[in-house]
Amino acid sequence: MKNKINSSANRHKRRKRNIKIVKLTLIVLILLLLVLYAVMGLIYNSGDFSITLDKNLYFKKNLIIYDDPDYKVFRSEMFAETVEALDNISHKWLPEDIHDYDGSNNGENYIAYSFYIENLGEAASDYWTELEIVDSIKKVDEAIRVRVYLNDEYVTYAKMASNGEPEPGTLPFETDKLISINRIQDFKPGDINKYTVVIWIEGSDPECTDNILGGEIKIQMNFNSEFIEK
Repeated sequence: MKNKINSSANRHKRRKRNIKIVKLTLIVLILLLLVLYAVMGLIYNSGDFSITLDKNLYFKKNLIIYDDPDYKVFRSEMFAETVEALDNISHKWLPEDIHDYDGSNNGENYIAYSFYIENLGEAASDYWTELEIVDSIKKVDEAIRVRVYLNDEYVTYAKMASNGEPEPGTLPFETDKLISINRIQDFKPGDINKYTVVIWIEGSDPECTDNILGGEIKIQMNFNSEFIEK
């Protein structure tokens, strides 16, 4: 009789312990999901395109970024206005004066954002620009185009075609996630460079198929004080 009582008590203890383990596991999973949700929110709620400035460029070299020439203040990040949805278009549909505006100048099915970097210091400086894909869903990056104007000259970037050749009229991405990296040298005191970044889905790209419907992409342009190996 005593053995039966002990056995029943042990089963009760094991049951309580298992219930605690299950509850603790559920709490941990919920916390992980909340963290993941917060991280994804930070990524996508900041917009489809953003710019970051290495603080060393400001604090040590007195370079600033801004999108309004009448409002020049230090900031380490800027964000383009988000477009709710992008349908595929042709590069031929982009306005010729798309780079003649300040700030966000989005159009139907494309993102366009113009901004400046200026040397407010007393010495010439070098800086690096780096365009990277922060995240891409449903391989929408396979058909994306990123055009970068530096003042009045532009270059259009695209992923390498499936045949291993660059897409017509484009330069290929450096890697799957790194679109381009460039060094600007001898940026003198008082110099100002204007950038315009245009992003669209190219309808003539063979990878522009129904498979990318519902896809999303986030692109970031970084201004760095030195080359950062990826």
